Amino acid sequence: MDLALLRTFVTVHRAGSFTRAAALLGLSQPAVTSQIRTLERQLGRPLFLRRARGVTPTTIGDELAHRAAPHLDALVEITETGLDEESGVRTLHVAGPPEFTALRVLPALTPLVGRGLAVRTSFPVTTEEVLDGLAAGHHDLAITTARPRGGLLVSTPLCDEEHVLVAAPRWAARLSPEVLLSKGAVVLEQLPVVEVHESLPFVSRYWASVFDTGPAAAATVIAPDLRAVRDSAASGSGLAVLPRYLCEEALEQGRLVALLDPPVPPLRTYFLVVRTGTLALAHLALAHEALLSAAGDW
Repeated sequence: MDLALLRTFVTVHRAGSFTRAAALLGLSQPAVTSQIRTLERQLGRPLFLRRARGVTPTTIGDELAHRAAPHLDALVEITETGLDEESGVRTLHVAGPPEFTALRVLPALTPLVGRGLAVRTSFPVTTEEVLDGLAAGHHDLAITTARPRGGLLVSTPLCDEEHVLVAAPRWAARLSPEVLLSKGAVVLEQLPVVEVHESLPFVSRYWASVFDTGPAAAATVIAPDLRAVRDSAASGSGLAVLPRYLCEEALEQGRLVALLDPPVPPLRTYFLVVRTGTLALAHLALAHEALLSAAGDW
């Protein structure tokens, strides 16, 4: 049996779509369709049921994928060179939030850069864009705050980040944790808000978790980078909700003050996401392992 046909079949099985598989393989959709039909003729069985949106594997298709995929992944691992001095430079394409990538991901990958790894980063605006780009082969590895569905992408929990409600000292002096706990979010309506987007994603998540309600006011300052939100809040522009790792230094220096210390602080989980089977690639597996190892100290 032609290994190229099996490779195309496994890619379609994981992608759930001829179109997405074609993009990953660098082939045209008609070429992928033709290869799958050839394989189905050879086996004498249908491997996929065509749907309005993608394809669904038949029982035979699932069985073949289960048996063939590990061996194809092993072949990829054998043919890929490792990250040693003679292997040359390998490039890793990483996508994720700009702040987390800058302060967490890139420093964790630095030891591998000295061993022949080149890194290219991109910062799509939404998690959906990150996952779509990863699925389409534009990225090798992604850090997201949502666990992907389906068989094409596989995710591993990376770390949790605690969110903190902060403001500059002059705003914090007007409030007290006791008043906040007793009167809730109503007290905060007198403060302007600094956020990354008009939809107030961080403030809304915090309000729902701690106050069991949504924020009443619109943002006064919008800055699509949490580092800018932090610095704007520290300058006195208003309250903000920030990951603790991002504002820890400003809190220690007194440039920001935590307005509340809830019994159960809001948390957000980061996931490390790759395409199924790609951890057979040596440079990607090393980067994956390095990030998981570093996350133990985050």
